[in-house]
Amino acid sequence: MPSRIFNRPVCRNCDGFPVVSITTGDRHTDGSRVLLRVICHACQGTGHTHRTPAVRAGR
Repeated sequence: MPSRIFNRPVCRNCDGFPVVSITTGDRHTDGSRVLLRVICHACQGTGHTHRTPAVRAGR
């Protein structure tokens, strides 16, 4: 059964990668790295943008 996939434009700010993990260089006591999760503020973590309505100029 085919699924419905809506063709939504990809976010220009994050290029479709809305959540990234950045290492701080520090380590936890168990040896794992301390990571910061950063979410794209333009698309709020969805990776897609909303289509903007066309603006008509003139009268």
